[in-house]
Amino acid sequence: MHLTALDWIIALLAVGICFAPALFFGRRSGKDTAQFFASGRSVPWWLAGLSMVATTFSSDTPNLVTDIVRRQGVAGNWVWWAFVLTGVATVFFYARLWRRSGVLTDLEFYELRYSGKAAGAVRGFRAVYLGLFFNCLIMATVNLAACKIAAILFGLERWQTLLFVGLLNVVFAAHSGLWGVLVIDMVQFFIKMTAVVAAAYFAVKLPQVGGLSGLVSKLSATQGPGGINYLNVLPDFSNHWDIALAVFVMPVAVQWWAVWYPGAEPGGGSYIAQRMLASKSEKDSLGAVLFFNVAHYVLRPWPWILVALASIIVYPQLSDIQAAFPNLNSKLLGHDIAYPAMLKFLPAGFVGLMAGGLVAANSSTILTHLNWGASYLVHDFYRRFIRRDADEKHYVMAGRAATVLLFLLSSGLVFVLDSAKDAFDVILQVGAGTGLLYLLRWFWWRINAWSEVVAMVSSFFVSVLFLVLEKENVYSLPTAQRLLITVAVTTVCWVLAAYLGPQTDRETLVAFYRKVHPAGPGWNPIRREAGIAEEAVERADNIPLALLGWVAGCTMIWSSLFTVGNFLYGRTSYALGLLVVFALSGFALLRVVGQLWSSPVRITGEEDKPTHEGGAA
Repeated sequence: MHLTALDWIIALLAVGICFAPALFFGRRSGKDTAQFFASGRSVPWWLAGLSMVATTFSSDTPNLVTDIVRRQGVAGNWVWWAFVLTGVATVFFYARLWRRSGVLTDLEFYELRYSGKAAGAVRGFRAVYLGLFFNCLIMATVNLAACKIAAILFGLERWQTLLFVGLLNVVFAAHSGLWGVLVIDMVQFFIKMTAVVAAAYFAVKLPQVGGLSGLVSKLSATQGPGGINYLNVLPDFSNHWDIALAVFVMPVAVQWWAVWYPGAEPGGGSYIAQRMLASKSEKDSLGAVLFFNVAHYVLRPWPWILVALASIIVYPQLSDIQAAFPNLNSKLLGHDIAYPAMLKFLPAGFVGLMAGGLVAANSSTILTHLNWGASYLVHDFYRRFIRRDADEKHYVMAGRAATVLLFLLSSGLVFVLDSAKDAFDVILQVGAGTGLLYLLRWFWWRINAWSEVVAMVSSFFVSVLFLVLEKENVYSLPTAQRLLITVAVTTVCWVLAAYLGPQTDRETLVAFYRKVHPAGPGWNPIRREAGIAEEAVERADNIPLALLGWVAGCTMIWSSLFTVGNFLYGRTSYALGLLVVFALSGFALLRVVGQLWSSPVRITGEEDKPTHEGGAA
């Protein structure tokens, strides 16, 4: 593709506007690890929420959505739309609990919730497992997409792209800490949204596509793989049950609560927890996660989907993409590359905007993962187990060194992966079965550190066993069946460990309850030992009210998502009906959130003071 002088100017301006503000946070982030990894716990809800959205808006996401739509139609997106259930559950059941815990990273939680050597072992193991290995796989996926986009736009080799994004991201992540990451994310979000909306507009306006009406009419007459309808937002349950099971039934019934996936962890975790912990109050923590889920699932998907649908008309086969870009490395050819291939039709100026937006998309995700991964490796492994007596500046320097190491290792993995969808499937499979534990550990005292160990080990080995059997052509099962078996085996293993393994010390459980005040009958024995009657606790964590908020939030997000889609399809009557559902559920959501925000947890008789950090929400 040819970039004009105007394109280069706009691209450089976009990148400069994103990164220049971060230069001012180097001195603040260098003070101590609380500033470098948690922004001094003073982040407002809107900045934390925008950062969450920008982080999940990575360079691989448009490619992933395009891959899904070209293979499985719009309905295939239920593999990630189902995580609405997870995200909204975090809003109403977990955001306040995380903020009350007062930990610096979500892994520090293990030694607050559990006791003994097992608690430290889980914390150290997950620091390396998630912060190093898992984190590098995610960053490799993001950078693989950047390599594919750069190969289309500029004809760059993988190593050239990695060198450019590496210098940019590592320097700013190491220099500015989480404050710089948050500010960069905020600016990048608006640049990226402008760029993808422009890409969708010009894709739909192509003569081959013929506008929205032409797009709908042409694809309505075209059958996808297996005879699917590309435009349907729900799969065909009557004629394609196998596809419906894989892309809708399993994600909605099982995947959302059973699978650990960064950004959509059951109960919150990783960089989502990092933002909640960095928020200045419980109210800001709740508001940040709520805003993130609305923006993540409502504002962003349709511009990507429209480009993906238009690409089916312009490039029906992969051979058409290869013909349009004859110098493209065949190893990079896949359905996910159809998104950057559509960018060749952007007019002068908008190509530069998209180039700047894609750099921003890559950086917002990589910067977060570098800071998040470094926080695990330094705070939860190095500081906890190797060097416990150094000063804060030493640990900040260690964080900066870990930032460089993480990028180098993740760059090596880029040469192993083939597509964003393949990596997405591997991550889901390896994390299968652990999600229910992460949901229940806040509400059931009996879950212990060994439950966590057993869940991780059993999930990993069952997943690897399936992958090996499939690779060696010994035995293969559909993805849905593999997921169910992995979930079942993992759940049985960790529940047995909860009953048969060494129990958490009562003193630790009582201290945890007094600090966090989890609701529900699962803590009744510990509540009695703490000398606190259930009726003595005046709760903001009203479970029935939270359930109502959860249902209303999920309904509002899905109805608004499909309202937009039906308006784009020209199905006005369906859109108006969904708009009514959106209005009613949105009203209920606002009422619930207002009640939750207005009342902190108090224990009668304890000087009538809030018992959690942050005071009244």
